Amino acid sequence: MPFVYNFPFFSIFICMISGIVTPLLKNGRWAYRLSLFASGAGVLLSGVLLGRIGPANESFSFMMGHFPAPWGNELSVGPLEAVLATAVCLVMMMALLGGSRDIFEDVLPEKQKLYFIMMDEILAALLALTYTNDIFTAYVFIEISTIAACAIVMAKDASATLVATMRYLIMSLLGSGLVLIGIVLLYCITGHLLFPSLQQWVLELVATGQYTIPLTVVVGLIVLGLGIKSAMFPFHLWLPPAHGSATTASSSVLSGLVVKGYIILMIRLFYKVFTIEVIRELRVTNMIFLFGLAGMIIGSIGAMKEGHIKRMLAYSSVAQLGYVFMGIGLGTDIGIMAACFQILVHACTKPMLFSCASALSAGRHHNKKLHALRGAAYENKLAGIGFTVGALSMIGIPLFAGFAAKVFFASATMAQPVKMWMTLLTLALSTVLNALYYIPAVTVLWSRPAEGETGEKQPVHPAFAVSTVVFIAAVFFLGICYEPVVTLIQNGLALL
Repeated sequence: MPFVYNFPFFSIFICMISGIVTPLLKNGRWAYRLSLFASGAGVLLSGVLLGRIGPANESFSFMMGHFPAPWGNELSVGPLEAVLATAVCLVMMMALLGGSRDIFEDVLPEKQKLYFIMMDEILAALLALTYTNDIFTAYVFIEISTIAACAIVMAKDASATLVATMRYLIMSLLGSGLVLIGIVLLYCITGHLLFPSLQQWVLELVATGQYTIPLTVVVGLIVLGLGIKSAMFPFHLWLPPAHGSATTASSSVLSGLVVKGYIILMIRLFYKVFTIEVIRELRVTNMIFLFGLAGMIIGSIGAMKEGHIKRMLAYSSVAQLGYVFMGIGLGTDIGIMAACFQILVHACTKPMLFSCASALSAGRHHNKKLHALRGAAYENKLAGIGFTVGALSMIGIPLFAGFAAKVFFASATMAQPVKMWMTLLTLALSTVLNALYYIPAVTVLWSRPAEGETGEKQPVHPAFAVSTVVFIAAVFFLGICYEPVVTLIQNGLALL
């Protein structure tokens, strides 16, 4: 076995060990450096793995421990998993850099080490959800991600974050419970936990007509549970308060990564366990499609009503997640390819918007009301440029990543006449709505402030500068040089 095949396990293991070692460190600064090391190691390992298996279009399974299936635990890796893992580690690293100043201002010194433990465990959980070949292991890391995500929301010592955390926790536990019930029923029907064995039994049950109703219930419970946890409309109401009130790095990680982890798992289950053909036969894709379209509109309307810049970005995330679910709901390989590409686009863009919004509000006594941020871009030009680039990408301006994603969604629906018109009309309406709240926000930030409204000129933090430049580069790369990424995603889906 080539040594590089160990890298997925190493990347997960490093994050978990980092969380274990962090309490022994001197203070939060050292914990921060260790978390950066863990995410940086993940970028390196996942990037090398992608360079090794991507061009050759390879896939492999890695058995953890010495116990073979069905008792052992496996990782399953292909080009799609490698691309997503690399992106997850890179975004985590940049989110920590971009939100570093706020972390040490918002989180009490005695809680800072605990905060970075949770960040390490979130990264480990996201990598495990991306790589795992075992449905119960997936559930274990769903729970780890849930607990850690709630912890980073309430890390900011404020009453609003506690209320938001409780709402988030209740909804997350509801989603986790539904997923667990679905997994238990699936195990009772098939007697297996590994994805390949589960798929073999599912196909046999479908072919013989056995357990049709229980299998339908299983799919419904798992999709509903993961949908709740990933803020699929109409289960999104927990997201704006949680993302809007948390510290900057937490908002970036929650919006850019955590909710995507459950969607990635859903896609992998559709292909590696139930098969996309069975999912289409059960009409699950039709429901996801309708929920996705509704989320695109309702999320944008919610963002238009918001005067708080972080809550506006949180509602925008609901709309952008609607794009992902709409692509999955098309029920085709090209639709799911577009959804995976949108996951990457949103993961690179939304953390940049959150970190830039926080940097712009820093000179206005951290007031995040849009009317208080008039002219703030002149006080921190890099943050203003980063926010503008992110906003234009979310609207879908050509050459930006968001435009490429919308083109792929439009192309994906051409073979389905009924869904085509619904998709194209909703894409057009969503683009207009995106413009109606992002363009006014950018205009306010770059308007000359009235006398007496000028804030303090903020020095650009080096970590924030690195993060913003990397995110801007990623947005333009995905908008212009997207062909290699799309090819890797398509090849990866074909190997699932």
